[in-house]
Amino acid sequence: MRKNFWILCLFVVVFNFQLKAQTIYNTRIFRDDIKTLHAGIQGEKFLLSIIELDGSNVIDISFDQMSHDTKTFRYKVIHLNADRTPSDLLTNEYLSGFTNDDITNYTLSVNTTFLYTHYSFELRNDNIGFKISGNYAVLIYEDNNSENPVAQVCFSVVEPKVSVSANVRANTDIELSNRLQQIDFEISTNGFNYRDPETEFKIVVRQNNRNDNEVKNLKPTFISGNKLSYNNNRQLIFEGGNEYHRFDISSIYSASEGVDNVKYEQPHYEVFLTPNKVQNSKTYMHNFDVNGKFLINFQEVFDDVNSEADYLYVHFSLPEKNPFFDGQVYIGGEWNYNLMDDQSRLQYDNKNEMYYKTILLKQGGYNYQYWFVPKGSKKAIVEKIEGSYWQTGNEYTIYVYHRGWGERYDKLIAVKQIE
Repeated sequence: MRKNFWILCLFVVVFNFQLKAQTIYNTRIFRDDIKTLHAGIQGEKFLLSIIELDGSNVIDISFDQMSHDTKTFRYKVIHLNADRTPSDLLTNEYLSGFTNDDITNYTLSVNTTFLYTHYSFELRNDNIGFKISGNYAVLIYEDNNSENPVAQVCFSVVEPKVSVSANVRANTDIELSNRLQQIDFEISTNGFNYRDPETEFKIVVRQNNRNDNEVKNLKPTFISGNKLSYNNNRQLIFEGGNEYHRFDISSIYSASEGVDNVKYEQPHYEVFLTPNKVQNSKTYMHNFDVNGKFLINFQEVFDDVNSEADYLYVHFSLPEKNPFFDGQVYIGGEWNYNLMDDQSRLQYDNKNEMYYKTILLKQGGYNYQYWFVPKGSKKAIVEKIEGSYWQTGNEYTIYVYHRGWGERYDKLIAVKQIE
């Protein structure tokens, strides 16, 4: 009996260890009363959450809890590998100061139809600093229940050791100036020490900060002196897609761009966006966007937009006579951290022959796209609904990680962004 007990204990420990190792972290919300989770560089509107190890920039993190009942929220920071799974490091190996902290900065909403409390904190701060580069996740939890976070935020700390030059081209290895875009880039190691570039370097390439179509496990196509070339690699061919749609709900008194009308349906406001349509045109139409990002804004702000902007029910509609039976339709964008889940999946209305979705959003400006995910796939396709064009302005980010022989974590030694 005792022997069986210890075997069971060993199984539980091994299972939990494997589960932890397999967990991939993404920015996301776990509780329905948490809204508008946002992370960005302090003082910048649209930059990705990437700071330099020895720099002075900090990351602002904020969210709303939908009540005026103030909560005791705390957070802890964990270090991640290049694939965003937890690293094997102890906290004192990657953090200076404390390993967790209280969120003490909060403000109650003012004159809003939805009551909420806005919470915010920043990293780095007087209590927590970073010793090493790499990927990180912040787990936000209530009281001392750290095993059940209400939300989590991913960000990166870079220590520039190598340089990257890159370009986007329409003349890809499989077509000429049509639907696709291809990335070519070179890493100049500049005296950085390494032995085997094919095993020590880990490269991740993302389009518009999406995780579903990110490219990894890349090998150099050519090595010469201090240059690693990643050219003419078919793995680096992406859908051009189309420019994002946009709408502005920073005021309730007028229908701004992308908005058909605004109604007050007691006790809240309803926003009906201009209906979109499935793109059949073969002609690219330029439209300014910010590649899926959003910005909280309130035109009639008196003091603090974070606590004065209201929440509105936003209605999306995509007329389509024939529903897609071979997959699902989602609304893509940073507002939902580019996740494809129940929050972003559209439903089909047979009577009115359209896809639709209603989402509670905070006032501001938003970008969005319609994504199609085929059955059995986790990767979204833009072309089926939005069309795909080589001229589309996309933001590509190249992350260069390095783990030398005998080292225990993935250093982030370069980040390059191109459009």
